[in-house]
Order: sequence, then structure tokens, then C-alpha cells
Amino acid sequence: MAVDVLLGLQWGDEGKGKIVDVLSPRYDIIARFQGGPNAGHTLEFEGIKHVLHTIPSGIFRKNLTNVIGNGVVIDPIVLDKEISSLKEKRVEINQQLIVSDKAHLILPTHKYLDAYYEHLKGDKKIGSTLKGIGPTYTDKYARNGMRVGDILHQDFSAKYQKLKEKHLQIIGDFKAPGFSLEDTESLWFKSIDRLKKLPIKDTALYLNTALNAGKKILAEGAQGALLDVDFGSYPYVTSSSTLSAGACVGLGIAPKHIGEVYGIFKAYCTRVGSGPFLTELTGKQGEAIQNEGHEFGATTGRPRRCGWLDLVALKYTCMLSGVDRLMMMKADVLHIVEELKICTSYSKDGQKIEHFISSSDQSVELSPNYEVVSSWGKLDHIKTTGLPATLEAYVQKIEAYLNLPIDIVSFGPDREETLSIKKVDYSL
Repeated sequence: MAVDVLLGLQWGDEGKGKIVDVLSPRYDIIARFQGGPNAGHTLEFEGIKHVLHTIPSGIFRKNLTNVIGNGVVIDPIVLDKEISSLKEKRVEINQQLIVSDKAHLILPTHKYLDAYYEHLKGDKKIGSTLKGIGPTYTDKYARNGMRVGDILHQDFSAKYQKLKEKHLQIIGDFKAPGFSLEDTESLWFKSIDRLKKLPIKDTALYLNTALNAGKKILAEGAQGALLDVDFGSYPYVTSSSTLSAGACVGLGIAPKHIGEVYGIFKAYCTRVGSGPFLTELTGKQGEAIQNEGHEFGATTGRPRRCGWLDLVALKYTCMLSGVDRLMMMKADVLHIVEELKICTSYSKDGQKIEHFISSSDQSVELSPNYEVVSSWGKLDHIKTTGLPATLEAYVQKIEAYLNLPIDIVSFGPDREETLSIKKVDYSL
């Protein structure tokens, strides 16, 4: 058996949670491989909206195991709140969730550091979610971090105090607005006690044993490929690898075990926080798409910048992750636009450029070249009537440019508002 991988291909918020939920009946295990509570995976079914930050999006399907892999960074407070919310919905967490002993812990002072580092940047802020993600990954790679497995050892408190004091020395006299270290710390330790009650395992061993036993695994990514720490619009990126290769490191899976790679993208583009966004719409049209698409962060509530679909960037991220199949989200939102645009190349100093340039310094000098296409009406009856001709043409243009099939078109937030246009049965 192989491990299939599901990724976001833009700047995050593409709708990965919904598609994982749709695909999950085909799998035995859903495994999250990177990121932290800066992610907000939204699922909607039976008229109820659910937002997950750390727990994999297969948690609502019975008889599935959900794994938080070693590449994830965990805030025990956020995880505890998620678990409490799910238990209220009668989801059997202890029977369905496994946590890697090698996943790193976000300490209260990591969030304090996050605010401090953003403060130091002044008007050069990168738009951090201030969840402590970056400082936690920094400690991980500096070999100073604390891992979930540490909470089971007798010297846990001493290790915690040592790392906390190191952080406080860096911060000095800085005071983060609205942040009480004492209150957060008390809640953090209570959440640690509850984390100890979860199954904590060597998840690399668990997943490889499951593979050998013929189990089907779906690896779930967070954020998006254009936020990858190496290949995204650096420095306006996240702190982990959001590509398919990241699934290998974040789960302990050898590259030979990677199967299908599913890429998720919106019918338009959005971005939260700072950083280059060539196809951004800054006027009323952008605001209209933002409001129609409810483009406000599931984690932070921040408004998302909106713009036209950038096929140059999309082709780049498909290449980086070896994408096999595509899923297009939020096609329903663009019914408000009579005429829409697709970016098919860039211009720089009068020269046409057909490849993505990830450096933020260079991309400022670029301008997008567009093709204009017709929009479509509301997609209320798409499941019975199929794609409108104009939406079909939009899909075909994207497929031709990327030389990849679009299997699924999503036309609303509910799991039922999903159409398999290639007649592939993803429910089995």
C-alpha cells in the first residue's frame, strides 16, 4: 500500500479540511504531517461548521485512526480545547487519535517570543499568527525543543524551566499586549496532564507497520505550497515544509511509499498577512469576492486578501509536489463576477516570463498578464445539471495549462456540495 498526500497549492485556506473529510472513507488512517495551530481546517456537514487546528480532518468519520505526526508542533491548550469540543459532539477521541512522541510542544513563552520578534520587525512584519509556531520550530532545529515524549519523563519540569528561562532572557523587558504568562502557564500545565491521557506513540513505527499490513493512509498537509519555508515567497512563509516531500519527514515515511498526490486550489487566490500577491484585487471587486467567499481566517479571523487565479504559481507548486490530481474549491463564489481573469504569464522590464519567481524582492517588479474569461451563474443545481458551459471552459483552460486533471469541483462549504466531474467515486 502507498501513502496518498493531500496538499494546498496556494497560500493556504484552500479547503483541505473539507476534501480530507470527503476522501476519508477510502482510508484507514488520516495523518497530519506539519504545521501547528496556525492552521484552520474547516468542515461543514448537517448544517454545523467545525474548525480543526491540530487534529486531522478525518476525526468525524467512524472507524478511522487519526495521527498527529512528528512534524507537527502542538499547543497543548489548543489541542485540549479541540478535544473538549469534539467530546461534546460525542466523538470518541481516545479511540481515534494518536499523537507522535516526537512532535514538538509550543510553550507559553514561544507565543511570547513570537510577539517579541514581530515587534522587532516594525513595519517589516511578516504577518505571523502569533501562535508560537516559528519560535517552536526554531528551538526544534536548534536542538533546544521539548517534545511530547518529554512529558512522560521525570525531568520534564526541569527541562521546561530551563527552556522557559532561556526565552525570558531573550525577551527581556518586552511586554506582549494582553498576554499573561502566569495565567497561560497554569492552563498549559493542566492541558499537559490531559495530553498524557492520549495514546502517545512512535508514530513512524505505527504508520510503517500499518502500511505493511495493507492499511490505506492519507497524509494531510497544512497551510499551502506558496508558504513553504524553502520554496514559498520567503520570508513571508510558514516555518515548515508544506510540500509532498514534507510528508516523508513529517511522518517518517520513505519516499518510495508516496502514492497519489492530490492538490487543492481555489478558483481564485487568497492570502492572509504580508507578502507579495501579484494578482491581488485591492478595490471593490476584491472586497466583493472576500465577502461572498467569507474570506476571514478560521484561526485568526483576519480578512484574506483576494485576487485572480495565478496559473504560473499553480504550475510551479504542482511541479514541486508532483501533483497527480486536482480539486478546485469555491467555484460558487465567482458567480458574482461577470467577467473574470486568469494570470497565464508575468512581465518584467518588457519581457514575458512564464515561470514562477518566488523571491519577494524580485516579484515586486513583476506584473501579471491575464486572459479574460466569462463567469457563470449560481451553481445551485450543479449536481443534477453538471457544470455550466462557462465553468466547464474555465476547468478545461486550467487543465490544459497545467496538463493535469481536475477531479473535483466544490460549490459550497458542506461535504455534500462536492461534485466529482471525472466520475471518480471518492466515497469508497
